[in-house]
Amino acid sequence: MSVVVHDLTVATAFFAALGMTITGRALAEGPWVDRVNGMAGVQVDIVMMQTPDGHGRLELTTFRHPPLVETQPVAAPPNTLGLRNVMFAVESVDDTVTGLRAHGADLIGEVVEYKDVAGCVTRAALPASLSCWLKISALSPEAVKSVHV
Repeated sequence: MSVVVHDLTVATAFFAALGMTITGRALAEGPWVDRVNGMAGVQVDIVMMQTPDGHGRLELTTFRHPPLVETQPVAAPPNTLGLRNVMFAVESVDDTVTGLRAHGADLIGEVVEYKDVAGCVTRAALPASLSCWLKISALSPEAVKSVHV
């Protein structure tokens, strides 16, 4: 999964607060990058991050060229078409929300407890440098070990 961001430093710190670690950084450009993106002259900075369990990866990308395109509204509602969220399993929703607030996140709505295997789920707004929603789930320690994000 890839998330296009304004500020790689802010975004990297945000996802590091979720326990992710940097596995690589790169400037990507050239004919193959142009072909993959369907655009000419693409230059992107990329930070690859890995989930704590080692099974998932997240690519954070910012465009040097062409310039980023803003969407309106910036905080689009959940029924907007397209990729709308990324989900992470954590040991404590409250502790995670507290930690993410230090990186500019805040809740949209309130913490809601689901009566299914997902446990307690909350939706949090991400800092302005990110353009997707985040869902975090508090699961039992056994379930967290078996979840791959």
